[in-house]
Amino acid sequence: MRDGFDDSLTAEPARAKLSYPFAQTPGEGEALDIAPGVKWLRMPLGGQLAFINVWAIADGDGWAIVDTGIGSSATKAAWRTALAGPLAGRTVSRVLVTHMHPDHIGAAGWLTRKFQCRMWITRLEFLMCRSLASDTGREAPADALDFYHACGWDEAALEMYRDRFGGFGRALHPLPDSFQRLSDGDTVRIGDRDWTVVVGNGHSPEHACLWQPELKLLISGDQVLPRISSNVSVYPTEPEANPLADWLKSLAAIKARVPDDVLVLPAHNDPFHGLHLRLDHLIAGHERGLARLREDLTEPKRVIDVFHTLFRRKIDDAILGLATGEAVAHLNCLMARGQAVRIRDENGVDWYRASA
Repeated sequence: MRDGFDDSLTAEPARAKLSYPFAQTPGEGEALDIAPGVKWLRMPLGGQLAFINVWAIADGDGWAIVDTGIGSSATKAAWRTALAGPLAGRTVSRVLVTHMHPDHIGAAGWLTRKFQCRMWITRLEFLMCRSLASDTGREAPADALDFYHACGWDEAALEMYRDRFGGFGRALHPLPDSFQRLSDGDTVRIGDRDWTVVVGNGHSPEHACLWQPELKLLISGDQVLPRISSNVSVYPTEPEANPLADWLKSLAAIKARVPDDVLVLPAHNDPFHGLHLRLDHLIAGHERGLARLREDLTEPKRVIDVFHTLFRRKIDDAILGLATGEAVAHLNCLMARGQAVRIRDENGVDWYRASA
């Protein structure tokens, strides 16, 4: 479960060369025009980030909604205000979801049922979301407890994990029972314009961005954020995964496919210009983190021992899971590159060291 739905462990200073063209931001229930037929709204989250950006695109006599906010009463109240105010006069024609995290998909089931419309999402995001939602009410599985024990968690941390397990589904209105599949490279006609689906991996399994060339817009979800770096984690369900390699490859692919002159519409922070600069900065930041981590592994270390090397904030109980997942992602990436090895001791705890 993410801390207040904040994907990041590292908040970064604003980059001087990124430009933010909007002096104002929409208040709750309000909307700002981004481009012809495209509106910017914000839904409340609570926690450190406070809100998520969502987007309404004119779609014939309706609105195509991109991302929804969590499935809370506060989010539904904000949607009711917006639908009676700046979005009034049109129905909701469909709901497009960039990825499966609750701040993006949480209210999708409510909106699609209210307006009898379809949710559009990539297949892996839909299936993974249903899988995680099904954990609600279950006990923490032994595989997960073994995973975090191997990372160096003590019994108090494991007990906290047991208590919190299954919390993902509590931030979701019941999911739609069917969906329209988005795939990389698809062209989606919304209103009188075509949007291209650009899929990324690493932060989530099959994250969909939406690119509109004529309007020069990229709805980036969590794939490209201007001031924070999205969490890239390994989870107990796939302990040998290498999501950081997927993430770095995806960022490079977006730079190759999407021109630099787009206005980026991110899920968090403000719309900005400077896509390629930001992509370069994100890639370089992770590469620097990998280099620091390798230098730190001259002596064997557990996962919990490398937090200070990777993160710029205190790791408390609220974000221990996030920090652990991201640290394992960096360690797995080093092992895949042949730059680190892992040995499990007689107590079932993993120790990592740099390769000779």
